[in-house]
Amino acid sequence: MTQGVLTDSAIRAMIERGEISVTIPVLPEQIQPASLDLRLGQVAYRIRASFLAGRNQRVDTKLAEFEMHRMDLSNGAVLEKGCVYLVPLMEGLALPAGLTAVANAKSSTGRLDLLTRVITDGGTEFDRIPEGYTGPLYAEICPRSFSVLVRPGMRLNQIRFRAGQAMLSDAELKILHTAEPLVSGEAVIDHGLGFSVDLLPSEGDLVGYRAKPHTGVIDLDRIAHYPASEFWEELRTREGRIILDPGAFYILVSREAVTIPPDFAAEMAPYLAMVGEFRVHYAGFFDPGFGHGTAGGAGSRGVLEVRCHEAPFVLEHGQVVGRLVYERMAERPERLYGTGIASNYQGQGLKLAKHFRAG
Repeated sequence: MTQGVLTDSAIRAMIERGEISVTIPVLPEQIQPASLDLRLGQVAYRIRASFLAGRNQRVDTKLAEFEMHRMDLSNGAVLEKGCVYLVPLMEGLALPAGLTAVANAKSSTGRLDLLTRVITDGGTEFDRIPEGYTGPLYAEICPRSFSVLVRPGMRLNQIRFRAGQAMLSDAELKILHTAEPLVSGEAVIDHGLGFSVDLLPSEGDLVGYRAKPHTGVIDLDRIAHYPASEFWEELRTREGRIILDPGAFYILVSREAVTIPPDFAAEMAPYLAMVGEFRVHYAGFFDPGFGHGTAGGAGSRGVLEVRCHEAPFVLEHGQVVGRLVYERMAERPERLYGTGIASNYQGQGLKLAKHFRAG
């Protein structure tokens, strides 16, 4: 097996071999260039606290201990802000030797401040699935800013499969950047490609959005439906700095435009575990072709999902807040991000989730 991140065609082959098991057949739109979207099942369990199954333990055993009540999702159900839910997914795994998996929230999930993680039987980490794992998958969902209406089949998480070692070293990343620039401006390469926050836009003074604390429910099936002004407060500054409020959630944007070449994928990661008094929470993977010229892009900026912690914190223009970790693809995918698939964020700048419209 060629080392690297598995492509769309390899994922289809996994489904045919039963290494990805499903209760309802996989839809074509679930298969992305380098990942598979995971679907919510029929029931959600309200639980007292987030948990991991732990070594040699089953999720359903822990669930029996922490379950408060359960909800049938068939006709839609509201997951309330500040509560924790566990939802069995329609997909399960029977990973062969040499193949691992990592899950992450989809981009729109993160931009709604939906803390969404995958857990497994025997799991000791969120979103990390070891080789040889055979069993069900569960989504833990904690809406942080907005209550949401969900139904079976909704796709909040995605999963990526890796054969062997896929991550590029800093030396390899520098070589790749020399051959094909990965970022506008100077490349800061230190355990990945660093990027900073843009608080001095080239036009106007809009630098981001802050989630309003008391809003209505968001139906995740409604696209470009909700007036942004009912859910978000605009952040404007001409000084190149903002003060983050403790507990508040922000949408900001990177200063740099990034590119993912067709033979690579990337994942956002923290620049440091903690920088000052805030945490940048990342959602989603960067697929091959994101921001790339062959897929209709000319560099795309990364959207930052920021939450401040215990004390107010001054965030300055150009402050390095995160990094992109690049990985080799096992082969070039059949389709690239932005070509022939519903890619909501190709060529993006500062942009809210797809559920909102101007107004």
